[in-house]
Amino acid sequence: MLLFEGLKVLDVGTWVAGPVAGTILADFGADVIKVEQPGQGDPFRYLYRTQNAPGAEVNYTWIMDGRNKRSITLDLKSAEGQEVLRKLIPDCDVYLTNQPMGVRRRMKLTYEDIAPLNERMVYASLTAYGERGPEAEKTGFDGMAYWIRSGLSDMVRSPGGGPSQSIAGMGDHPTCVAMFACIMMGLYKRQITGKGGAVSTSLLANGFWSASCLGQAAIAGADFSARRNNTTTPERTWIRHQYVTSDDRRMVLSMVRTPAQQEAFLEAIGLGELLCDARFSDQQSRMRHSAALRDRVAAAMATRTSDEWLRFFLERGVNVSRLAHLEDMPTDEQALANDVLTTPREDVGVPYIINAPVFVDGVTRVGPKRAPDVGEHTDEVLSELGYDIDTIAAWREEGKI
Repeated sequence: MLLFEGLKVLDVGTWVAGPVAGTILADFGADVIKVEQPGQGDPFRYLYRTQNAPGAEVNYTWIMDGRNKRSITLDLKSAEGQEVLRKLIPDCDVYLTNQPMGVRRRMKLTYEDIAPLNERMVYASLTAYGERGPEAEKTGFDGMAYWIRSGLSDMVRSPGGGPSQSIAGMGDHPTCVAMFACIMMGLYKRQITGKGGAVSTSLLANGFWSASCLGQAAIAGADFSARRNNTTTPERTWIRHQYVTSDDRRMVLSMVRTPAQQEAFLEAIGLGELLCDARFSDQQSRMRHSAALRDRVAAAMATRTSDEWLRFFLERGVNVSRLAHLEDMPTDEQALANDVLTTPREDVGVPYIINAPVFVDGVTRVGPKRAPDVGEHTDEVLSELGYDIDTIAAWREEGKI
């Protein structure tokens, strides 16, 4: 038995933040009905075609994030579209939305508007900046609300460079895990009280949470000027240098922090004699003579491949990592062993799908099935609601579904 079998979810949103919380629920058996606009549907379906997206023949983002749902198309600006949605609401357990607050008010789809239709419903709301305050009406994507607005971009800097850019969905996907957690809290509250309610999170809140180690330092009055001045930050030290191996991959030592760890590393790569040199005998001396030590370590690291070094350091318990490439994912043995990557149940054009990072012993997943075409299940869902074939055909002709 699937944990969420029988749970009914309405996914009334677009793009990633919000809707992918529905994907996680669907992975564990929930019946998730995705409501899309007639025509092209959710614009997220076409992200893989955009100018900066890596080219591929399959719709890789939709295959991953649209999986295991049913799709219906409704024009929610029409009376008929609103009628259908309001017929779905009384039977749903979760109403999931990331529509802008202004749109919800105009369509009368706020929690206050629809709660009377279903007092057991958990209304899960995802916004960019939160539902109160001067920016409550402001729309935004994760690149701005999560990455830029939180200060993460300002703090993630490469040597000699300025603030960095995020990649697509980098804030959306972790935010959806937080949205999933909110839904679970709402369902647990319902189990105790018998009533649902509103739950929410935002891209801004999750950006602050992700930046919280340094963000809390800022609240404590910390000075970040040295961090922004790359010429004086640890990136220039030998321990922050990325060492190139014989197969032209980069090895990262940033977690080799303590004096004992550093000495074990130097011993492991055959440079133990340097510890007898006054320039490198203790941590402070190694920092002062960082450039000379970096050159010696670089020469040693260039003598083996990155695979050889990974096995070598793993055997010796030295915490050195290879700078991963995204192309490494499909062959990552650790990810495969832990179901971070999973095999699709149907032929979707790729060998693996990336799993949501939620694992519970004894709880089965559906396994990734094909993501639906736009409105693929409209007739099916409307028939379940009691609409006849002629009505469905007429509404489709009029563009209302």
